[in-house]
Amino acid sequence: MSTYAEVYAGWRADPEAFWAEAAKAVDWDRAPRKILDDSDAPLYRWFADAQANTCYNAVDRHVDAGRGDQAAIIHDSPVTDSKTTITYVQLQDRVARLAGVLAAQGVAKGDRVLIYMPMIPEALEAMLACARIGAIHSVVFGGFAAHELAVRINDATPKAILSASCGIEGKRVIAYKPLLDDAIGQSDHKPQVCVGLQRPQAEAVMIEGRDLCWAQATATATPVGCTPVGGADPLYILYTSGTTGQPKGVVRHTGGHMVALLWTMKNLYNVKAGDVFWAASDVGWVVGHSYICYGPLLAGCTTMVFEGKPVGTPDPGTFWRIIEEHNVKVLFTAPTALRAIKREDPQASYVAKYDLSGLQALFLAGERADPDTIKWAQTHLKKPVVDHWWQTETGWAIAANPLGIEELPIKPGSPAVPMPGYDIEILDDAGHPVAPGTLGAIAIKLPLPPGTLGTLWHADDRFRKSYLDAFPGYYETGDAGMTDNDGYVYIMARTDDVINVAGHRLSTGAMEEVLASHPDVAECAVIGIGDTLKGQSPLGLVCLNAGAERSEEDIQSECVKLVRQEIGPVAAFKQCIVIDALPKTRSGKILRGTMVAIADGTAWKMPATIDDPSVLDAIADRIAGLGHPTA
Repeated sequence: MSTYAEVYAGWRADPEAFWAEAAKAVDWDRAPRKILDDSDAPLYRWFADAQANTCYNAVDRHVDAGRGDQAAIIHDSPVTDSKTTITYVQLQDRVARLAGVLAAQGVAKGDRVLIYMPMIPEALEAMLACARIGAIHSVVFGGFAAHELAVRINDATPKAILSASCGIEGKRVIAYKPLLDDAIGQSDHKPQVCVGLQRPQAEAVMIEGRDLCWAQATATATPVGCTPVGGADPLYILYTSGTTGQPKGVVRHTGGHMVALLWTMKNLYNVKAGDVFWAASDVGWVVGHSYICYGPLLAGCTTMVFEGKPVGTPDPGTFWRIIEEHNVKVLFTAPTALRAIKREDPQASYVAKYDLSGLQALFLAGERADPDTIKWAQTHLKKPVVDHWWQTETGWAIAANPLGIEELPIKPGSPAVPMPGYDIEILDDAGHPVAPGTLGAIAIKLPLPPGTLGTLWHADDRFRKSYLDAFPGYYETGDAGMTDNDGYVYIMARTDDVINVAGHRLSTGAMEEVLASHPDVAECAVIGIGDTLKGQSPLGLVCLNAGAERSEEDIQSECVKLVRQEIGPVAAFKQCIVIDALPKTRSGKILRGTMVAIADGTAWKMPATIDDPSVLDAIADRIAGLGHPTA
């Protein structure tokens, strides 16, 4: 069996041969003859001369192989108190019928379809139905604000929209249809048809002549087969920003997407056909695309679709209950979910209530995983806890611990080592490589591997400007970090979050590591705020564990001392405040930039992706109470 070092060296020696071998895991209608097309570099295309269909590879081929009765999707929804299992043969029929509805409305290869759905099986069916007929889907997080949805409708110009009447966030029912109708009213582009799934929690009013009932339309639809598409034809568009201005539509190409995801399911996550894989995310985010829908199904796994929260639906044991009940082999979630569980159950008493013997590993991604959270999970789960690093743009891990090849030593605070395809360099501001242990901009030598973004939707120039122009010959990740002498990568902050204190470049991530080690701190953030003398000074914001009984003043004082002790006086860390909750996006990312704007007294806009707007108002009051000169 090969080691990681051997596999990585094999890729580096002959990248095209490496990916040609990986491509054999795909059932092609026409196999690739040219692996990498670099004729329009730096816009590279993998497997461009090949033809295949993603839906066939994710669904039909498993039925053809005699595994139609295996569970393809398990939906577990504590918020509706329901559980549903869909086999591969059932999924094939449901997807073929929904594809038939779209085809009957004139949706064809290359047309766009916008999907606006909660975490239900039909969301995956919508994505697969588009892939089945060669349509390009664009999933927008269910419940997204009408204006932001309108921006995406105008950019993608969908012929059809697939939606549901409502979603459920904890105990709140959010009606989607009024938001969708408002967005269509605001947008210049109008879809020809909207197909709506009625949910009993909030049925929608349908507009005659435009809206179709999902259940009625699919019941009478003629099922359709799979349309082959080119290896470099787009599978989907996923918008990765847009709290202000024009969002960036990341384009994912069909062939490379399948090759990369199939490689990761085996080599990174160490799962095979029949295993239960659970990515506790949402279809609106890239994790939902890669590892709720496509990755597990391409590999013939059973994928979990979870409609709920890590805490409160009904308690901090929900994740562990699902792992035991459905025999989950791999759990993939965001560090913020784990921190929420840890905050409610710091002694992990709920973990002990469930049999987790079937769990092979816990993977974390989406934001930086602090060492304290990793150690908590390692201690109580007694399983490998693998932090891995990737982005919406890359679609799969840049750096990870490849359990299917070799379980490498885990270094808390590091997402381990580069995956094949990713040649990582740490660069200074002038674009020169720096020594191990030196903080710099993390960049990846071109070409990026299969499965990463090919360009931005109808915006090649913006693609170059956003990602390629800063360091010619490299993809700029926007993250800052370092490597160590063993080649392990450390992601310390977004480039914008590296703060400059009296001429010293400091990582907010390093300070957050220290704060998170305090026994009363559940989660934290450090931001750099304007300072008339030093340029910037750090401000710590900490949330406390449930049951913490000591005074806020004592904890704040201890946190300041801890950072000054571990980082040193150079950090000039003098201010820390206790808050009830950090402001986050629905995917769990902390809105540091917005907090900086609040602290500095500059104009800011309520982010469209925020989970709970009231949290920002509470933080604004606390920051104002500091009496900071720039607040």
